[in-house]
Amino acid sequence: MITVVSIMVLGIIVGYFIRNRRLLVKINDKLIMWAIYLLLFILGLSIGANEVIMKNLPTLGLKALALTLGGVIGSISLAWLTYVRFFKSKE
Repeated sequence: MITVVSIMVLGIIVGYFIRNRRLLVKINDKLIMWAIYLLLFILGLSIGANEVIMKNLPTLGLKALALTLGGVIGSISLAWLTYVRFFKSKE
């Protein structure tokens, strides 16, 4: 755990010093996107290689869809309530 926190703190320090250098920030943004793509690809490889997950994918897919829909509907509902309560002008 100390390794993870140390790496993050080091990243924050380096980011602080390069924040005004547009080219480095732009390169960093592209590197982050490619790192995310690589991690997603590796995650897909792990899922595809796992026989248990592949066998139960239809069931897991339905549960994932239900959780996703619940999360989206809940987020939209709470955002709407927050807007109506705090931001909508009273006419």
